[in-house]
Amino acid sequence: MTEKRKGGFHYAYAIVASCIAITCLPCALALSCAGIFFTPVSEFFGVPRASFTLYFSILNIMMMLTLPMAGNHLSKLDARKVLSGATCLVGLGLIGMSFGNSMPWFYVCGAILGVGIAPLIYLSVPTLINAWCVKNVGFFVGLCMAFTGIGGVIFNPIGTSIIQSGPEGWRMAYRVFGIIALVGTLPFTLFVVRSKPADKGLLPYGADEVAQDGDAPAAAVEGVPASKAMKTAAFFALAIFCGIITLNQTIYQFLASYATSFADSLPQIAAASGVVASAAMAGQAIGKVLLGIINDKSVKVGIIFGLACGVAGILLMWFIPSILPVLLVGAFLFGVVYAMTTVQTPLLVRKVFGSADYTNIYSRISMVGSLMSAVAAVFWSFVIDSPGGFPLMFIGGIVCMAICLVTSFFALGQTEKLKEL
Repeated sequence: MTEKRKGGFHYAYAIVASCIAITCLPCALALSCAGIFFTPVSEFFGVPRASFTLYFSILNIMMMLTLPMAGNHLSKLDARKVLSGATCLVGLGLIGMSFGNSMPWFYVCGAILGVGIAPLIYLSVPTLINAWCVKNVGFFVGLCMAFTGIGGVIFNPIGTSIIQSGPEGWRMAYRVFGIIALVGTLPFTLFVVRSKPADKGLLPYGADEVAQDGDAPAAAVEGVPASKAMKTAAFFALAIFCGIITLNQTIYQFLASYATSFADSLPQIAAASGVVASAAMAGQAIGKVLLGIINDKSVKVGIIFGLACGVAGILLMWFIPSILPVLLVGAFLFGVVYAMTTVQTPLLVRKVFGSADYTNIYSRISMVGSLMSAVAAVFWSFVIDSPGGFPLMFIGGIVCMAICLVTSFFALGQTEKLKEL
């Protein structure tokens, strides 16, 4: 029998803390900090940047392939087992990267990382927060996902310092990151996480207030069945949104390399490459919380806010890179649009299709994002290495954000029609 909890501590806060540990450690270390390794590792082995970043594409292909299985396991099995196993794979994958002596070795480690990171970055937060909370869902999702950015702020400078400590400093950085992911996350996934409030004899956070406001309990689970949703134009529009916003997000991975490209003309900018990456992560962290709060009020305003910040950030970095404070502001603003990938996308899906079959719909849309991630790093590497260089990358980012504006507003415009399905 579930228990009503009025005031005081609700176990949902412990779930939020667990989600924060997941996003701040394994997710941030494997994804948000990946960019600081691109240049030093590729230069160490004397290979094109695209050859090394191919591991990141393999990582995302494995995420795409295993997302349906991960979603099925997370919905049917104890979340503690699924998330703990995923954390172990990420930690061991990072440690494995430190022993790399050839590109194929990195590709194998990338595959291991992809299998582990899929349920952590895409499914853990929205699944647990939707199960444990019936109010302020946007805020809690944004807060938890913000820690991928906060983790980047914390660990990008640390990792950069370790990398610069010697010719093979990148090896030690990978080992340190892997150990931190395991030691910092497993206590939460093993001993704190619970799949649903009923496992603790509780009602979801905010259930009493929703009832007192006169909302029907069933309102929280209204929505379009996945079988019908996937046949709609709105579904394909959101799939395009997810893919393109992911392509745009991947530009972040090259901001440190962009700063490094000024080594000859502006050495002080090149020396601050780690700080530039951290500024973007700070923007991502704050942006996720802001987007969560804004989306609880208006999804359309959230979209406009995020994309406007992204365009402004690109323009500042592109046209005024010689002034470090301006470059950092630009990176920070770009971090806000980066935040849309893991905050705006799930909240858009929930707004358009409802909560009834949310996990099945969102996992399939997320597959498009994973597929795009598989090619995005290599795509931008080729763009940067082309005659167009970094300016062409920035132009591509602005085009991406224009497409996201159109597709997201189209999907939102279909919401009323979808209620009739």
